[in-house]
Amino acid sequence: MMNDECELRATAAPSIPKGDLSRKSRWRSFITHHSSFIILLPAALLLAACGFQLRGPATLPFDTLYVQAAPTSQFATQLRRVIGASGRTRVTSKAEEADATLQVLNEVREKEILSLSAGGRVREFQLRYRVSYQLIDKNKGVLVPPGEILLRRDFAFNDQDQISKESEEALLYRDMQTDAVQQLLRRVQATAKATAKS
Repeated sequence: MMNDECELRATAAPSIPKGDLSRKSRWRSFITHHSSFIILLPAALLLAACGFQLRGPATLPFDTLYVQAAPTSQFATQLRRVIGASGRTRVTSKAEEADATLQVLNEVREKEILSLSAGGRVREFQLRYRVSYQLIDKNKGVLVPPGEILLRRDFAFNDQDQISKESEEALLYRDMQTDAVQQLLRRVQATAKATAKS
């Protein structure tokens, strides 16, 4: 009797060809590994359809440009690199060789306590990054009047994990520096073009 039941159970289960199993597992594996692509593709198509475009590098209306800044300025180094990479404007090593001079007047990093714990320990800081600038032509005429870019970032602090928090702080300053470079180039681009038209 027991043997009959086993035989019935064995014969009741439908046999699936090996080819179908491997096809199903391959399909399941494809879906798992490409799920993010499958989700993002329709979103990308919708953005393209509505005319959305990522902003490319800012193109300045000068063939040559001199960046005047402190010799140790990391901001100026990154600024020169980004301008050079755009391909449109060449960064010169002397102001006399340039159509215009972008002066980095000041670059300041600030740190302020935002909140303290009940025991008087710092819980949160605000980091600030300021860059002052102006743009002049080869005859010392002002193309872009003195302006300032101010960026802020808040971050939680834990003195028990000081090393990682110091790394996070450096990373936030680096992020603000990159952001400031892009903002400065776009401001200079917009103002210089508006000045040229008027």
